[in-house]
Amino acid sequence: MTDFRVPKLNNNDTSYVLVEWLAEDGQAVRDGDPIVLLETSKATEEVEAPADGVLRRLLAEGAECEPGQVIARLLGSADEAAGDTAGEPAQEAAQKTAQEAADENPGRPETPVPPGDPSGVVVTAPARELIEAHGIAMERVYALGRKVIRRTDVEELLGGQAPPSPAAVTGDAPAAAGAGGDDDAQWITLSRAQQRTAEVVERSLREIPAAFTAMNVDVTEVLSLARDLTRRLRTLVGLPEMVVKAAGGLLDRFPMFFAEPGPGPRARRAATADVGVTVDVGRGLFIPVVRDAGNRPLAEIAGDLVGFRKTALTGSFRERDLQGGAITLTLHTHDGIVFAVPIVFPGQTCALSLTAPRSEVVQDGSGFAVRRTATIGLAYDHRFINGRDAAEFLGELRTALESPARFLTENG
Repeated sequence: MTDFRVPKLNNNDTSYVLVEWLAEDGQAVRDGDPIVLLETSKATEEVEAPADGVLRRLLAEGAECEPGQVIARLLGSADEAAGDTAGEPAQEAAQKTAQEAADENPGRPETPVPPGDPSGVVVTAPARELIEAHGIAMERVYALGRKVIRRTDVEELLGGQAPPSPAAVTGDAPAAAGAGGDDDAQWITLSRAQQRTAEVVERSLREIPAAFTAMNVDVTEVLSLARDLTRRLRTLVGLPEMVVKAAGGLLDRFPMFFAEPGPGPRARRAATADVGVTVDVGRGLFIPVVRDAGNRPLAEIAGDLVGFRKTALTGSFRERDLQGGAITLTLHTHDGIVFAVPIVFPGQTCALSLTAPRSEVVQDGSGFAVRRTATIGLAYDHRFINGRDAAEFLGELRTALESPARFLTENG
């Protein structure tokens, strides 16, 4: 018999939601088969069986679980034979196994099956909290037509709707003004994903002495080239794709900008330029990672970013999509943004920011011309990077973007 324990999926969450079992109770599974879908604050992750065996599930869909918790057992032939000899029915065996798991987790109350409608829709605990807070009718939830309702599904259903006042939910008369106490309608509860973002930001500001430098870049030519490449490659190529490719090409000349801070006065060198890129389509901030941006063709990088945007719409990122970035590019593409100061994420030495292109009138000989410019900013850990280094890094990036045809010819 093999215990199936919840793996540690990331360093930010202390609990996950068991979204769906991918194998039936009593089903024979093989080592490496996906058997359960877990949801973290940022991603959903298929977890595989650690060995061959017959699955005995110990936790209901929609329940929360912690890293290291036993949520299933994989029974071998010897275990099955022992059960048959004792005449123990399968259901009793599962109950016994569940009790053994409870004994190993003292103080943890038994998790009931989350309520759903008669057709078997499962509503996770975080989703149900949000439903109750907003007073959403369950008919609207079931109308989504999904087997498992997660918090992100409810957030999509709300579409930015503000939570009702307690009086609207309970029918009580509103409290008199000035009567004291907090009115729940005045509070906006952060989503689970935003709470994790807040924790990372607080840690960054607490631990990293960051500085910031920004540089304007003439992107007229690179935008023209990007439009041409979009037609030729039949995939969207824009300024972010060009910046990812150009930044990846600077790994060898600026290894400290991609390094991982270590204990003491040193940093671990990165083998490849893995660039995290922010994606926010209104369902929370995600930072999926483009692998080996310096050595891969631009078409592949563009394909990755298109795929990330599609995945963000469904909230179905896997943890491996979000892990391992050596440097981060934060995108600030709303019109009118002049510059933006990114957060240096723990485990990295710097982060880039990119604004949307804007038009500028500049002197051109005896006349004037219109050019397109964007601001690229660099926030950096001043313990590892100095201002002169930051200016040189941004200067190399600007040179690559202002001569994109030559850069792409040299770097693929």
